Amino acid sequence: MKHLLLSFFGLSLLFSSSAFSATTTDNTPNLDKIQEHGTLKVGLSTFVPWAMRNQQGELIGFEVDVAKRLAEDSGLKIEFIPTAWDGIIPSLISGKFDVIIGGLTITDERSKSVLFTVPYSHSGVQVAANKELTDGFTREDFNSRRVKFAARRGSITVAAIKEHFPKAKVLQFDDEAQAFQEVLNGNAHAVAASTPKPEFDTLKHADILYLPFKERLSQGNEAFAVRLGEEDKKAYFDEWIKARTDDGWLKERYDYWFTSLDWQSQTAK
Repeated sequence: MKHLLLSFFGLSLLFSSSAFSATTTDNTPNLDKIQEHGTLKVGLSTFVPWAMRNQQGELIGFEVDVAKRLAEDSGLKIEFIPTAWDGIIPSLISGKFDVIIGGLTITDERSKSVLFTVPYSHSGVQVAANKELTDGFTREDFNSRRVKFAARRGSITVAAIKEHFPKAKVLQFDDEAQAFQEVLNGNAHAVAASTPKPEFDTLKHADILYLPFKERLSQGNEAFAVRLGEEDKKAYFDEWIKARTDDGWLKERYDYWFTSLDWQSQTAK
């Protein structure tokens, strides 16, 4: 299996419609199942700019680009299955989709439940705060029982808040947009989220929000996730990530979605 993958990717880094079947053998039962169906089912959760809806209601974003390119390179159709963030790992385990491609940060705790690929992107956790509610605050002032942080339920940001500001109250929401809205409405002092949303939203709402800290709360490595024991899928995805890293495609897509706002005209108003 490994030899086939290495020779396949090493020859040209180009994929044909038969690429996926070229790597499937008797030792790749999980890849075989996907090939039989002809469709790669991808679980993701919508949050900007990883995955979101455009004005036509279609999914766009960094993760969407990644998943589509993976399916295209593998000669497969693609099916996206949007899933609430706090249920995305249980849904993978129960077999609702083949892989999570959704900004999932590698953690020791999550590694007990899923098998991670090598990282394909690197972000972190940043804080955006309400100017009026936190006027004059030092970093220490955020660590208070009177301070409320908003965050997406089940995300790595919740752990980051609790680590850096253990005394603060954490309000958790199913949707990241709700967490930011809570701060915009003045119902929470600050919100923690994966970059670059805090940076983007402070530009959009400069009259209300600001970045209180220059340094991120944490640095993260995002990876695909498959079910435990699916080593054949992990090996295939690892080699695909390596190929798209080496040819610069992943960096080009990451830079487009994370270091520019060129895509904003596509999003729903």
